[in-house]
Amino acid sequence: MGTTFRRYLSAALVVAACVILVSCAGLNHPTGTIEQKYAAAGVWAVTTKPGGACCDSLGNAFDLYYPTNLGANGFKHPILTWGNGTNGAPSHYARLLSHLASWGFVVIATVDKMTGPGQTMLDGANLLIAANGNAASPFFNKLDTTKIGAFGHSQGANGAMNALITSSGAIKTVLPIELPARIWCTANCVPMASFTQGSVFLLDGSLDPISPPTQSPLVSGEQSIAGYYNAVPPGVAKLKGTLRGPTHNDVTGQPDCATAQPPCLIGVFGYLGYPTAWMMDQLQGDAVAHGAFVNGTGEMFSQTVNWEHVESNIP
Repeated sequence: MGTTFRRYLSAALVVAACVILVSCAGLNHPTGTIEQKYAAAGVWAVTTKPGGACCDSLGNAFDLYYPTNLGANGFKHPILTWGNGTNGAPSHYARLLSHLASWGFVVIATVDKMTGPGQTMLDGANLLIAANGNAASPFFNKLDTTKIGAFGHSQGANGAMNALITSSGAIKTVLPIELPARIWCTANCVPMASFTQGSVFLLDGSLDPISPPTQSPLVSGEQSIAGYYNAVPPGVAKLKGTLRGPTHNDVTGQPDCATAQPPCLIGVFGYLGYPTAWMMDQLQGDAVAHGAFVNGTGEMFSQTVNWEHVESNIP
C-alpha cells in the first residue's frame, strides 16, 4: 500500500468517524471582526433566476444570482463565474452564491456538471461582458467588466483555474474550493506554474481526503493545498487556508448539512466570510477586507479556532 493511498484512506476513516459522531468540530461561526462582517449578508437584496441566461458553448443554461436593484447610485457590479463540482448544480451552492450577490456581485453559474475544462465558466463571464454592452439587457452598462473573478468547487475549482489561465487576463482572481489533489485529477489538470497573472485563494476543509491540507515530504507533486500553494509562482498574489472540521461537500450546506450533498459535517458557515472578503478585496478594492489577508499580520492568521495552515504572500 503506497504512502499517498494510506494517507487518503486514513483521512477517509476520520471523516467516517466524524459522521458517526454527528460532528467533531464546532459550526465554524466566524470569530474575527473582519470575518464576521463578511459572513453577514450584504446590503443588496438578491434576485435568483434559474436558467436566467442561455447558453454556454455546450448548450447549458446559466443560473443567475444578482442584486435586485442593479446599478443603484451608479454602482458597477463586478462579475463572478461559478463552477459546479462533478454532477453538481448551482442550486446545491445557492447559499454561497446568493450571499456573494448580496455583497454587490453578479454571479453567473453554468448548469454544466463537468466544469473542469473551465470553458463553460469562461463562457459565463463572456456572456455578461456582452450583456453589459447590450441595451436590451437588464445588465446594460451596470457591470464592471474589468473586475471578474472565478470560483468553483472540486472539479469546478480546477475549472475556475483553467478559466483564469485561458481568459487572456479578463479574469483577475480565482477561488478554488476543495481542489482535488493531483492523484484524483485525470484530465484538465492545471499546473500551478502556469499562473502568470491574477491572484488565488486556495481553500479546503481539514477533513477532506480528496483535498488534503498538507502532504508528507515523501510525497511528490501537487498532492495537497500546501503543494498547490508552493507551486504557484511567487510573483502571483496567493493565499491558502484550511477550515477546521469540514469535509469535501460542506460548501453545499444550506446553511447546515440537512439538505447538503454528502459527505457534509458542518455546513457552509465557514465558507462565507473570508471568501467574500477575498472577492471584496480583489474586485471591489475593500481595504477592510484586505486586512484579513496580509502576510503574517492579517486577521485570518490569528483565528485558530476555525482556521489552520494559513499562508499568504500578500503585503
